Formats: sequence, C-alpha cells, structure tokens
Amino acid sequence: MTISIAHSDADIRRCLPAMLALRSHLTEEQALEQIRIQQNEDRFVLAFVDEGDAPKPSPAVVGYRFMNVLYSGKTIYIDDLSTLPEARGKGYASKLLDFVIEQARQNGCQCVSLDSGQNPARYDAHRLYLNKRFNIVSHHFKLDL
Repeated sequence: MTISIAHSDADIRRCLPAMLALRSHLTEEQALEQIRIQQNEDRFVLAFVDEGDAPKPSPAVVGYRFMNVLYSGKTIYIDDLSTLPEARGKGYASKLLDFVIEQARQNGCQCVSLDSGQNPARYDAHRLYLNKRFNIVSHHFKLDL
C-alpha cells in the first residue's frame, strides 16, 4: 500500500467512490468537476490509498489545501477524509493523516486543520483526530445563501 496523488481524471475517478461516501450530495461528474476546479484554483491536493490494482477504486482518500491565513500562518487544511464503508477500521485514514502531517512538515507549515461534522456518525473520525493529537479549538459557523 502506498499513498499516491491524483493528477489524472483516471486517478480522480478511482477516488470518487470513497469521496462520495462522505459527499453523497454530489454526483460523480459534479465531484470530478469540483475537484478539477479546486486543483486549478485553490492548491487542492487529492491523495489516495493506492493498493496497486488500478483501475480498482481506492479504499480511502484525503483532499487538502495549502493556505496562508492570519490565524495560523502556513497551513494545510483538510477538506475531506473518507474511507469506503467496507474498508473502515483498517488504518487507511490514519495512514492518510500521517501522510498529510508529513507533507505539512516538509512544506514548512505551522499546522494542519480540519472541520468535522458533529453527529454520532462522525465519532469514530473524532477519536482518530484526537488520537493523532488534533485539538478542538473552535466552533465552525456557516450561513447558507
């Protein structure tokens, strides 16, 4: 198992089943289009667990961006971390988090941050973040327009 970066549409398509397990409001085509926009405009990186058997879907993915913000300086912000339901509990998300943390260190970032939904379906994810030494530091507010 290795962690690979999705550059091509074929790579992104391998990531879509795991991504849509988290972002079920999107179709595959919407997700592909949005990921391409984010890659081109927002320094978005899509990394995935690569078990070497392309074109088989990846069991887990992480999407993140490099940002510079007054609050935290140079930051990696994790937009998405998702594992296929049948692949959960196998350590894939942990390996992806370790990969992102190492990317942050190698790129001189001051922190890695993410938001996570507050509901029972997310409690396993919260335990993972806390075990990786993430701290709960704020509430996230949103206004839909």
